[in-house]
Amino acid sequence: MNSLSNRRIDAVSVCVNYGDFLVQTLAHNRHLFDRYIVVTSKADQFTKQVCAYYRVECIQTDCFYDDGATFNKARGINVGLAALGQTDWVVHLDSDIYLPPWTRTILELAHLDSESIYGIDRLMCHSYRDWVNYLAKPVAMHELYYLVQARAFPMGSRVAHYNQPDGWFPIGFFQLWNPSESGVTRYPENSHGADHTDVVFAKAFPIGKRHLIPEFYGIHLDSERAEMGVNWQGRNTKPFCLEPSRL
Repeated sequence: MNSLSNRRIDAVSVCVNYGDFLVQTLAHNRHLFDRYIVVTSKADQFTKQVCAYYRVECIQTDCFYDDGATFNKARGINVGLAALGQTDWVVHLDSDIYLPPWTRTILELAHLDSESIYGIDRLMCHSYRDWVNYLAKPVAMHELYYLVQARAFPMGSRVAHYNQPDGWFPIGFFQLWNPSESGVTRYPENSHGADHTDVVFAKAFPIGKRHLIPEFYGIHLDSERAEMGVNWQGRNTKPFCLEPSRL
């Protein structure tokens, strides 16, 4: 286990045509990590612009589309992991996930097993207006140094094979692990889309090495209520912004 004094936590996010979410989350998340790398496509200039504004490293690559893939997200993750060097703890974080202010303190105090993978639960914000209202009058997630509240938005689903011995999986919106100590250094690249590889990645850790961090939640930003998988082959949902009728 790492001690509090020497724990380093880096992060990597893939953001291809998700700059409208990244511009909302990066302002809050970038200070939580020692180093943050965003990986995007060569055509996505808005994501590059957002990273430049917040002074976050941005790597542009078209590896997502190699070998006829529609959107191989895992390859982009691996580009980011290689650039980080993986010297200590790494978080793979989706670009539409907001983390609360207490995140870094909680992770530094946590008793982390360097051979395990960690995940969190998420609250689901389904519109830009709901997000703006939350920022204008935020509902405390942490109170009195011992209460963890989930009142702002509905709780999202977990992925758990409860009728099989596979159990629960920390999925790709937030995955924390130590590549150098666990020996798990790369995402599986056997999918042409953004689906399933996060579960396959989590399976590299035995069920007893998959742990939920209950002390905080992420907030998952959605521009609309959409069916699962609608963006697995690339972005299809509407922009995350104020609806034209309300401008």
